[in-house]
Parts: sequence; structure tokens; C-alpha cells
Amino acid sequence: MSSDVYFAGLRARNPGQSTAAKVRMLFDRAGFGACIVPGAPAAIKIHFGEEGNDSFISPVFVRQVVDRIREHGGRPFLTDSNTLYRGSRSDAVNHITTALEHGFGYATVRAPVIIADGLSGNNFREIEIGKTHFSRVLISGDIADVSSLVVISHFKGHEPAGFGGAIKNLAMGCAPPKGKQEQHTARPLTLEERCIGCGECVLICPRSAIRLEDRRSAIDRERCIGCFECMTICPEEAVDIDWETDIPPFIERMVEYAYGAALGKKAGYFNFLTNITPDCDCVGWSDAPVVPDIGILASRDPVAIDAASFDLVNRQPGLPHSFLKRNFGEGEDKFRGMRWNTDGYRQIRYAEEIGLGTASYRLVEIG
Repeated sequence: MSSDVYFAGLRARNPGQSTAAKVRMLFDRAGFGACIVPGAPAAIKIHFGEEGNDSFISPVFVRQVVDRIREHGGRPFLTDSNTLYRGSRSDAVNHITTALEHGFGYATVRAPVIIADGLSGNNFREIEIGKTHFSRVLISGDIADVSSLVVISHFKGHEPAGFGGAIKNLAMGCAPPKGKQEQHTARPLTLEERCIGCGECVLICPRSAIRLEDRRSAIDRERCIGCFECMTICPEEAVDIDWETDIPPFIERMVEYAYGAALGKKAGYFNFLTNITPDCDCVGWSDAPVVPDIGILASRDPVAIDAASFDLVNRQPGLPHSFLKRNFGEGEDKFRGMRWNTDGYRQIRYAEEIGLGTASYRLVEIG
């Protein structure tokens, strides 16, 4: 059975066609009002963007969701979980400071910011799921404790996962650092023939697991936590992983965490297909988009909305002067065009297999 995925394009010729108005329309058409329990807290899972990143979703659009939740009697708050790596969101103080600096203050969004796993990532609940990799997962406490959840995701590329959308936002975004580490089982390795000994990976490693030996990086796989920051920062693409052995179980673990985060929730999902960059918003920069802006999707099904997003991105022509290296044609896989050895669709296949949702969707255009 197919799930409905609602789509709004970005063209506008009057105020009723503004992006903000379309967010409100999508909330209504997708039936998100049914997710809201009157008088109860409702979590809006959002990524506030790492310091230096500017491709995160505008707080102006998030405010439309806040207002709709209030109209349905809910008590909305914006939330995310602390990061595993060094950066501007590794504890709640810095995380909230970053959110405010990126425009997510009460005056703009009309809702408080609450970091779901507490000051240092120690507020979490064990959720029983009984799946292949995990019998239980660790979900940030203030997300686990609510029954109403609206997940707002910026759809983009992601180095090991292929892409980041609703599934990844549930999986990594709703897990405390300990939960993120359970998902990150793969470990990077150095391609010595490419390494120039610049030391960028040494500086960014959150566990001091990398050192330079004879002007080549050496990774201590015992200390490494598998956050892949070294892969992202390396200017020579000299850090890699065993894609065939390590990545399939990483994706499956991530999807099982997403299942645990959504379990028992009344949830709705937005995917913004704008500023479709090669990297997660966890990096401290924003690269040029790889395809033109497309629009916004909304659905009650996280698998269907990611499947529709994946297809819509791949139908676009690739943009020149971007990170895209191949597959510029309409209908070609843009995620493999950025990183040939990724298999982003594995997220969708496995998510359907374990019952998180369906990859079969009906695209309904509005506005």
C-alpha cells in the first residue's frame, strides 16, 4: 500500500503562494493536526546547523509549524541532540547558543529550544525494538517522553549514508552521543598515496585518535569513534572506509535507531529539497548545491518521504561548478555522482524491510 507524500513547488506570484504559506498548507494537507495532543508538549525535531554552516532550514519556515501546532492545542518546542564530535553543538550550552546565533530565538520562532539529551548527553531512555543489530536503542529523553513529533529535515548528501533526510534525522538526530556511537561502527583508514600530511584530520578529531607519522596520518582504530569528521575535512580525499564491508551494517544500524525514535509516536515529516548540498549540516561550511532547488515535501511516512525526495533529486539536471563529479543527466543518481561507492537507497530498502514505512508513495502536488 502506498503512502501519500504532499509536494509544494517554489514558484510564487502572490502572498498566498509564499514558501511560508506552503508550509502551512502542507501541514494541513498531510494531516499533521492529528499528531498533536491538546495540552501536551510537541517536539519539533530540527537541525540548527553547525557554526559556519548556512544551509539549514530558515527559522521563519519553522515558525509556521510552531504556529500550526499551537492552533491545534499543542505546546511546541524545538529540539535536537548533542553531537558526538567536537564543534558548536557538543553540549547544551553551546548547542543553544548556536541555535540562537542562527536565528532560532523565541522572538522569531515563538517556541523554546530544549536540547533533548540534556547538558552533556546523559538524558536518554532505552527503547526496546528487537531488531537484527539492536534489541534496544538509546533515544534522547525529551524526545522519548513526548507522543507528538514533527521532524523537519534538510534533504542533502551525506558521506557514508548517501543522503540525509527524515530517516537520518530520526536516527542520528534523536540519539544522544552514546547512541550515535552505537551507530558509528565503521572506522576510517588512510590512503597513504594521497595523504600530504597537512594535519587537518589531526586537528578535527574529537578523540585525538589521529597523529602524523612520517608526514602521513595514522589512525588509532581503537580510540576512533567513527564520526567520519576526518573524511569530511580531508582536502585530498585521503581518508576512506571499506565501503563494501563497513557501510551496509552502518546504514542498517542507523535505520534501526530511526525505528526506535519513531516507535509509538504520532509523527509528521517535512523534507526541504532546497540548497541540496553534498554534506550534512553538521559541517562548518555550506558547499554549492548539486541540483536546482525543488520544493518541500510532507508526509506521515518517513520512508515514503525519503523515497520521493531521492527520486525528485535524481530527476534534476546536475549543476556545474559543484561537488558533483558525474551523473549530471536527468534521471541519473546524483548521490553516486558525488560519491560513486555510496548506496543511499539502502536506507529506504532496509527501513521498509523492518516496518518503519513503505517505499511506495503517491506524490500529491498542492498549491
